[in-house]
Amino acid sequence: MSIKRNSRFLLSVVLLAVAVVMLVPFVIMVLTSFKTMGEIQSPTFTLFPKEWHFDNYAEALSRGDWARYFFNSFVVTAITVIISLVLNSMAGYAFARLRFPGRNVLFFSVLIGIMVPAQTTMIPTFLMMKQFPLAGGNDLFGQGGIGFINSYTGLILPFIAGSFGIFLCRQFFLNFPRALDEAAQIDGASKLRVFFQIYLPLSKPILATLAIFKTTSAWNDYMWPLIMTNTPEMRTVQLGLTIFRGETNVEWNLLMAATTLVVLPLILLFLAAQKYFVQGIVTTGLKA
Repeated sequence: MSIKRNSRFLLSVVLLAVAVVMLVPFVIMVLTSFKTMGEIQSPTFTLFPKEWHFDNYAEALSRGDWARYFFNSFVVTAITVIISLVLNSMAGYAFARLRFPGRNVLFFSVLIGIMVPAQTTMIPTFLMMKQFPLAGGNDLFGQGGIGFINSYTGLILPFIAGSFGIFLCRQFFLNFPRALDEAAQIDGASKLRVFFQIYLPLSKPILATLAIFKTTSAWNDYMWPLIMTNTPEMRTVQLGLTIFRGETNVEWNLLMAATTLVVLPLILLFLAAQKYFVQGIVTTGLKA
């Protein structure tokens, strides 16, 4: 019994140490946001600022159209997450609970998608968005216009589904007892009705987990908005952070202040969904 208690204590100490190490960069970021550039560039490092400059936040927000940047990020992230939850959960339900020809082959193709780096599909995806038929002045053959470039659709469409989300939902739905399907079948419920009235209400843990992953991915994405947008009005918060980087210097105090505000929504989301997130990770088995 004492060995088991000692093992738990040692595990708790290790986890606490890892948590502290992971929190250190965040703490330094927040404290740096209250410093002056002279203090940051001083050869002597100090963790806490000598004087707390709260006006750094006001100055950082005045450097760009941050209301527009946050609005763009909220729109892109919210729509991406909502559509992704619907599509990924329905696809995961189909792979887990329905029997149809070619199911295993299709699911294997989905798993291949997890292994493919996003960088390898970036150029083909961009060409598809640019040459989308009847969009942005394009004709039926996708020529003559700009397609979905510099639009919300172009930022959202490539990310509304994903192999990882389908895999995660499938593994979660595999843990449901087969008796649920049999009872629904006896009552004459359709497959779609079973999904929306039985499986979906019981899927809060996995949906919260997937929502956190998708929100983090969409909110923090830098490369795709950089490629797809070409006007300041369509910038997201990640592109907005680049205004503090000059050709010869970086205004670190303002950059850290703006970064703190950008990270804050993700922290609040995780704290709000933490219970469901942990439950979703624990209950999502690797049942084949």
